[in-house]
Amino acid sequence: MASSNKPSPTFKPLYQQVQELITVRIIEGVWKPGEMLPSEFQLADLLGVSQGTVRKALNALTEDNVLFRRQGVGTFVSEHTLQKMLFHFFHFKSDNGDVAAELPNAKLIATRLIQPSDNIRQILELENDDQVIEIHRVRFVQDASSIRELIYLPARYFADLEQVEKLPHSLYNYYQQQFNITIHKATDSIKAVLSTEQDKDILNVALGQPLLEVARTAKSLDGRIVEYRLSRANTENLHYLVELN
Repeated sequence: MASSNKPSPTFKPLYQQVQELITVRIIEGVWKPGEMLPSEFQLADLLGVSQGTVRKALNALTEDNVLFRRQGVGTFVSEHTLQKMLFHFFHFKSDNGDVAAELPNAKLIATRLIQPSDNIRQILELENDDQVIEIHRVRFVQDASSIRELIYLPARYFADLEQVEKLPHSLYNYYQQQFNITIHKATDSIKAVLSTEQDKDILNVALGQPLLEVARTAKSLDGRIVEYRLSRANTENLHYLVELN
């Protein structure tokens, strides 16, 4: 008899299935950012598995920064506090080595609902009739306008955000609190560009001056691409820093 070339079905270990179940409940808002989960015993009873399986799932989620633990207290859903935002998602530092205590101030220039370009539609994996919210703002580092940001969000995930007149400096915390969307992973692509007329006016630089452009795609806990961000920075007194562990 000829052997079959069909791949055999694969099955995930039980703790990974529990890990996914817990993640889904976080996405659905059953357990909110900053909220404590039930105990290992309670989760084991709720999900019909052993405490050992639950503990393994919680360990994996903690290593992936979906959860965090407080010794002697319990396990909590991670949240985007300003301090965590600064070190995990904001990588621009002043050349003198100073590290700000919080995210640099951001001034909103405009927010609007638009039809995306083909490039943005492809990056955000949108359908043909999907609209995006465009946020245009400038960040100030040491009181100087240093970073111009264009942020694109799928409108279907951020209903009516374009109508908000004032947005906080920390958008990832805002996404989490207002829309139950947790930015879990982000990929930055960096290249040198020349300033445009808009850059010139907003960043107070010469036309054609070199800038550092960081293109970011950000994903939520369930793997959806929920943000595309272009940051164009005047790096005369700044540098981009990444620490590898």
